[in-house]
Amino acid sequence: QAQLKESGGGLVQAGGSLRLSCAVSGRAFSSYAMGWFRQASGKEREFVAAISWNGASTSFGDSVKGRFTISRDNTKNTVYLQMNSLKPEDTAVYYCAGRYSRVVITTAQEYADWGQGTQVTVSS
Repeated sequence: QAQLKESGGGLVQAGGSLRLSCAVSGRAFSSYAMGWFRQASGKEREFVAAISWNGASTSFGDSVKGRFTISRDNTKNTVYLQMNSLKPEDTAVYYCAGRYSRVVITTAQEYADWGQGTQVTVSS
């Protein structure tokens, strides 16, 4: 089982930017498909973004398309989520997830490993 650790969350004003990082240890990161999900208070977990094992394919949730990007550095065993033009409705705990896969995975149930989450709060 891989260990995933998110960082980079915090408080930001609407319109601002944050970059989340997820460091992965314990598995062959370069073979892992990775994803980001978020869960706002009182709401279900929501798909945010995903990236294939080699970074060639990405997918985004409708609510973040055009504002968020996902990338990975396989030399650093890290996946990133760049969040621009943040809105108060982006406020949530953000989780990274991973599993062995050659394709992009967009559903939470398919991921095997999860981080503890990092809080992102966007003030209006």
